[in-house]
Amino acid sequence: MSASIPRVGGSTASSPEPQIAAHDDLPRFAIDPIDTNFSFKNKAYAALKTVIVSMDIYRNRSDIRLDERQLAQDFGVSRTPVREAMAQLEREGFVRSVPRRGIYVVRKTRREVIEMITAWAALESMAARLITENASTDEIAPLRRMFATFEDGQVQAKLDEYSEVNIEFHQTIIRMSHNRVLIDLAENLFTNMRMIRRKTIGEKDRADRSIRDHINIIEALEARDTGRAEKLVRDHALGLADHVARFADYLD
Repeated sequence: MSASIPRVGGSTASSPEPQIAAHDDLPRFAIDPIDTNFSFKNKAYAALKTVIVSMDIYRNRSDIRLDERQLAQDFGVSRTPVREAMAQLEREGFVRSVPRRGIYVVRKTRREVIEMITAWAALESMAARLITENASTDEIAPLRRMFATFEDGQVQAKLDEYSEVNIEFHQTIIRMSHNRVLIDLAENLFTNMRMIRRKTIGEKDRADRSIRDHINIIEALEARDTGRAEKLVRDHALGLADHVARFADYLD
């Protein structure tokens, strides 16, 4: 789904809203109408969350404003489910409502990003422990196959592809814990984190160090070395936190 940045505006009889001047030169979302066989709110929520996560929101400092009226038109629904979806996304910290101005995509501060990464380090290291104790060899095997494409120095040549594999690797570690509470706690946390992971993977030599870290983690999981697996996963995450603390000036 391709993303762009519409405006918020318009009003309804039940909930007056301020008018915002139209800017016809603003790009629009390319969105398919919502399937009416499922909850409009849930479908609007899922679609909006996908759009927001796919944005490169840290590339520049310009505010990203969402247009409730245009989104409803693009989805092919009334504004009510879109408004409800926006409210849910605001509760989860993905958007913020500014009175008399509109709804904006949230950029996390450097401190907030570091706190999220620190929490992730705790969750993922526990997931690593559970994998060494409970996962089958067949479950662990696909982790190594994820990185076969990037052998012989192919990481930098395929950086965009590696970025997605890197994200999938960490999500897979969490899923392999088979701990439902841990998985649920990690879900929204990682949705926020994936945007910063996508931005930082090409900085400095992080991609090359990342793949080495991942291979070491896989070897520890395969060996059922619980202590080493926990430490490697935790140190890998905290390495990202250290990188953000030292180099992510664009978060300030």
